[in-house]
Amino acid sequence: MIKFSIVTITFNAEGALPRTLESVLRQGYPAIEHLIVDGASADGTLGVAYDYKRRSDSAANGHAVAISSEPDRGLYDAMNKGLARATGDYVCFLNAGDYLPATDTIGLLARTAASAMDAGGGLPAVIYGDTDIVDDAGRYLGPRRLRPPRNLSWRSFRHGMLVCHQAFYARTDIARRTPYDLKYKYSADVDWCIRVMKEAARQRLPLANARATIACYTQEGQTTLHHRESLRERFSVMACHYGVAPTAIMHAWFVVRELLRRLRPHAGRQRR
Repeated sequence: MIKFSIVTITFNAEGALPRTLESVLRQGYPAIEHLIVDGASADGTLGVAYDYKRRSDSAANGHAVAISSEPDRGLYDAMNKGLARATGDYVCFLNAGDYLPATDTIGLLARTAASAMDAGGGLPAVIYGDTDIVDDAGRYLGPRRLRPPRNLSWRSFRHGMLVCHQAFYARTDIARRTPYDLKYKYSADVDWCIRVMKEAARQRLPLANARATIACYTQEGQTTLHHRESLRERFSVMACHYGVAPTAIMHAWFVVRELLRRLRPHAGRQRR
């Protein structure tokens, strides 16, 4: 049976964490380990985490839960700790506030991987899918604007991060060999996804599309809070992988596209 490692990074996340934990606890698929990597929270985060572990340990469909808490050097350092501890065939990062949309989400991912194997492509390097956006109270806002292509490759990210990090399940053996690059403060996840997919291409391994919404992502985060710095860093990541000139051209198009998107509602009001 394919095993999944879900890693949840926390720091003073007492309010947002419960919906993340509940969504994992409700999964009917049995082969799940849940690693909670805490950055030495000073609020009630650890109390919430240990109460969840007790409930999971005693539940009929409970999953293996491991909790650690210690200072770290930031989000991506904590994610690397999660990578090092993951024992599943696949690893995904579902951080505090994010959640799995349905009780059979992980089962769907297992079936997606099995179908790809039956087709003769081997165990997929990545399983990916769509994402819904929620607010900081977990309320649905709509689908993520960027959508994954039917057939993903590492070149797809030239057009932006088409697959949300929370909807990107990487084979753990590949992910562990390509840890997050800590020189990036806001966009190491983009770089990591591209490098994982490049390794998949090198090994000629498939990337499997679940063709379903597999993550609910809380829109507020470090990238949103530090938008300008994140954009500069993301340009650097993409230039590294795709070249400076193509990246500059594509980012110019991003700016035009965003301006057009903002003008459309105004034009509609004018017509009315």
